Amino acid sequence: MNHFSSHHKSNISDNFHKLSPQMTYDITIHGILLWASLGFLFPVGILIIRMSSREAPGSARFKAFFYVHVILQILSVLLATAGAVMSIKKFENSFNNSHQRLGLALYVVIWVQVFIGFFRPKRGKKERGMWYMLHWILGTIISLVGIINVYTGFIAYNRKTSRSTTLWTILFTAEISFIAFFYLFQDKWEYMQKQGVTFGDLPITLSNQEIPERFNQKEMLPEPCGKRNALVNLFD
Repeated sequence: MNHFSSHHKSNISDNFHKLSPQMTYDITIHGILLWASLGFLFPVGILIIRMSSREAPGSARFKAFFYVHVILQILSVLLATAGAVMSIKKFENSFNNSHQRLGLALYVVIWVQVFIGFFRPKRGKKERGMWYMLHWILGTIISLVGIINVYTGFIAYNRKTSRSTTLWTILFTAEISFIAFFYLFQDKWEYMQKQGVTFGDLPITLSNQEIPERFNQKEMLPEPCGKRNALVNLFD
């Protein structure tokens, strides 16, 4: 009887702890920090550096994209670190669930990525290719696992607080879907330009690099015709 009574009191105390306003607040802040870090800034940083691949290396736009990428990743690391420190100080970390285990692995890999980022070889060196491959693999892992852990965080929040996370799950899914679509769209944009795809009544114009190529082709392939037609070709 005493065992049943103590067990019942333990359950009441545990439920009270789960629904404690302070604990709910701490969990919410932790979730916001990690969403902003791994669910938003990190994927956007990857998208930005992907956009830079369409620019000429060393150009002003290329450098701008690169520095925005660096700033976003630094902010992401700082927010993730704040979330990690908060989880250590505020929560019971028994690491008996997937959310905590994935979180611990992410914190380690994130700082490995930071360390690698500071030792970026210059272009032209043989180590550059290996560095790029490792940097890309770790970045992809962090992004994918980070997104997965945001979803597991929603589940953990629901279990801890008994509050619905359906709306936040839908909004987060919409955000990630948009980022993924825009990322994949980068691969097709230049191809669509070359194919002369039009949106509505506005044709896509050729880029500055493509115009000289077309003009040079006309110069290299003269028509077998008289002088009059040759002059026409020049002014066409």
